[in-house]
Amino acid sequence: MALIGRRNTLSIVRAAAPGLYLNGGELGEILLPGRYIPANLKPGDRLDVFVYLDSEDRLVATTETPKVMVGEFACLKVISVNSRVGAFLDWGLGKDLLLPFREHDGPVRPGQFVTVYVLLDATSHRIVASARLHRHLGVSETTYAERQAVELLIVSRTPLGYTAIVNNDRLGLLYHDKLANPLTPGERVKGFVRTVRPNGKLDLSLDAAGYKRIAPLREQIVAALEQNGGQLAFDDNSSPAAIREKFACSKNAFKLALGALYKARRIRFEPPGIQLLDNSTFSPGVAPKPLQPKRSA
Repeated sequence: MALIGRRNTLSIVRAAAPGLYLNGGELGEILLPGRYIPANLKPGDRLDVFVYLDSEDRLVATTETPKVMVGEFACLKVISVNSRVGAFLDWGLGKDLLLPFREHDGPVRPGQFVTVYVLLDATSHRIVASARLHRHLGVSETTYAERQAVELLIVSRTPLGYTAIVNNDRLGLLYHDKLANPLTPGERVKGFVRTVRPNGKLDLSLDAAGYKRIAPLREQIVAALEQNGGQLAFDDNSSPAAIREKFACSKNAFKLALGALYKARRIRFEPPGIQLLDNSTFSPGVAPKPLQPKRSA
């Protein structure tokens, strides 16, 4: 059976003036309007479509992909506010998404971005949004572990840091002192679990922890040195923003990686910057020599 508010792969039943009718199983035939019919359609093709209700509450399909589907969270722009029913949000389709007043978590205005959960109304079968996020978070029995890689949706800025929705499932917190640069609500980033709290909430990081974080970063720094003739204008005094832009890591992680390279006699500090050392012929009591750039033939 086709699922409302999700993408479905449906077979073509028949063609008609309005478009193609697709087999929706127990939902019956679902119209794919003519403007969405692919130009390279062949007999026997099955179509990947998104199913929803149009402005007249009729089931329709589209080959367009909305910014969010049922069961997911997203940060969407408020297009307009109707004093009788609620706000309308831009979710990438011709028909805007309704955020009913009963699902508001505070006043909203046109032009504002609001983080919402998208659900199927049990009574009307319409797709609606809810800004009451806590109703839809932490309802699964998914367990998390420290250092686990996760997908994050930034929700809001707080005095401690940024709240984020983790894997479309529960709330976590990114602390200000662990970030190199500010984040923006609605931004999607990759992160890691730092700590799992007894209440199920998660402390997060944008960097992996421990050796799992440092080993690949050391290799990345060495590769950058080799590509730049053995020298880089980066060291302990470089700005967090510059480090994040160049190496996609925090300053703390960068300093740990530099420390590991220095201890292994792979680099030396040449302020402002670092120099790659050739320790391939290293012997006790003899300092490694700077690595000589390769000369082109």
